[in-house]
Amino acid sequence: MPESRTNLNPKPKTSSPYWVGLLMRYSTFGAAIFLLLAGLLLTNWWLIVIGGLGVALGIYDLIQSKHSVLTNYPVAGHIRYVLEDFRPEIRQYLLEDDKEQVPFSRQQRALVYQRAKNVSDTNAFGTLDNLYTHGKEWFLQSTVSQPLENKDFRIMVGGERCQQPHDMSVFNISAMSFGSLSANAIMALNQGAKIGGFTHDTGEGAISPYHRKFGGDLIWELGTGYFGCRDDNGNFDPKSFAEKAADPQVKMIEIKMSQGAKPGKGGVLPAEKITQEIADTRQVPTGQDCISPSSHTAFSTPRELVAFWQQLRDLSGGKPVGFKLCVGQPWQFMAIVKAMIETDNYPDFIVIDGAEGGTGAAPVEFMDNVGMPMVEGFLLVHNTLVGAGIRDKIKLGVSGKIVSGFDIARMIALGADWCNSARGFMFAVGCIQSRSCHTNTCPTGVATQDPYRQKALDVPSKAERVASFHKNTLKSLASIVGAVGLQHPSQLQPYHIARRLDDGQIKLLSKYFYFTDKDALLDHSARADVFNQMWVMASPDSFLANNDALIAYNKDSRDKGKETSAPTERSIATGNFENIVDGGRLIGNVNNTFREFPSNND
Repeated sequence: MPESRTNLNPKPKTSSPYWVGLLMRYSTFGAAIFLLLAGLLLTNWWLIVIGGLGVALGIYDLIQSKHSVLTNYPVAGHIRYVLEDFRPEIRQYLLEDDKEQVPFSRQQRALVYQRAKNVSDTNAFGTLDNLYTHGKEWFLQSTVSQPLENKDFRIMVGGERCQQPHDMSVFNISAMSFGSLSANAIMALNQGAKIGGFTHDTGEGAISPYHRKFGGDLIWELGTGYFGCRDDNGNFDPKSFAEKAADPQVKMIEIKMSQGAKPGKGGVLPAEKITQEIADTRQVPTGQDCISPSSHTAFSTPRELVAFWQQLRDLSGGKPVGFKLCVGQPWQFMAIVKAMIETDNYPDFIVIDGAEGGTGAAPVEFMDNVGMPMVEGFLLVHNTLVGAGIRDKIKLGVSGKIVSGFDIARMIALGADWCNSARGFMFAVGCIQSRSCHTNTCPTGVATQDPYRQKALDVPSKAERVASFHKNTLKSLASIVGAVGLQHPSQLQPYHIARRLDDGQIKLLSKYFYFTDKDALLDHSARADVFNQMWVMASPDSFLANNDALIAYNKDSRDKGKETSAPTERSIATGNFENIVDGGRLIGNVNNTFREFPSNND
């Protein structure tokens, strides 16, 4: 045991006299006194000014009681605070590894910058990845790989009740609000979307004049504050919504249930960032924080949510309506699914936002410890819809740290229909990951309302970069799809990707992740019984868990064997699974998406 724990009077570790340590602590203050005296003796004004400022600062440090560091180290203690302020920049530019993701690595940022600027994104001398580390994933290429001519991959969003389906890209701009982003950033993003033919999500901050200026396709996101369509009390205003939703530029309506970086928290736009223009756009007062409540007032049960999205669909003239969420308690999403089935009314799309998503400001505890990560959240939503037999009725989008062709291909292979990116497109308009979005001092004019800072962001050139980033990312996606021997990303399957496990073994993602069987939840036959248990807990009339139903189910289902056999070539041949022929010639439609895709001649 250390001596410090057994000896009540331990000997000091250094033999230096106390006065030596005292001199070292006050040496910088002493140097300032020396400079002042030297300046007075030599009548040198520079020395007098520098020394005088140092002495004044040292005296202030000695008499103040707020910071103990400054009391013990007058003048010198300020060096610590200066280094602390510049620590993020020092780390990013001098110490950060190329692959260290905090939250995006230097290599990821460089890839976006290169593609946005239309410069070469190729590298030499081999990968920087350790291909033998656990968690490493790779696509399995085919011997019949071929380059693809069509690289503008698109999908159609709109269900049976939709009268104006939207033809959209598989890669789009995720939700970012005017107010969080600057006017110039919004204009650059929307003009880039117009040039590139993809879609721009407004975020919950409503449709601003800058979203409208260039006419790029919009997804209008309605958050809990109903900004842009609210009454004086902050509740949903149907008349105001109908007027704005009729705009041909608005292609889809998205109800925001929760946000990845701060699910269940709501949001705050600080008063200092609220200009008169933002207040007019959001229909909120100036001079006070703009609060997004943590939950909606337009509905309080799953059935009411279904009625609300049908109301939005009717008011918008039959445009696609869906909702976005970061998955929390699974039975609550399953309750929404039960409400869909019982009312025979389905959203046109659902967007799953991962907990790794970005935000202008959020408490660390929420960013680090609340909400389900994107992959797990998506698979729960996807498997629930498959198990309920309604996956073919709803399109699924995902968002969360997606910036590369591999990121998109991986999520589509797992079953997603399209991907969104927020920070990727922020990088394209000039973001340098300074992480000062909440301070109104963004150094590149992207996330600020300071008119002088945002003036530095040149809209025409940044819009071209946005379009180029999108085009070149889809080009890389096409390269992956062609290498696997396919014609369209919708043909990708989980067995096209391998993953190295902690123990060095390799598994296909079709074996690594759980995929439920079609209709399995309806008769409680899901191979993973936890899905059955969560399903019986869900009620279409409440977001609260039905624990009595769970207790009854557990009593009834003990020791019932579950089918655990995986699909095989033989089972496909006998008609148990739909077989999609692909370049890998493997086992068919594992993720149960049954998506349509263009013929080989397209």
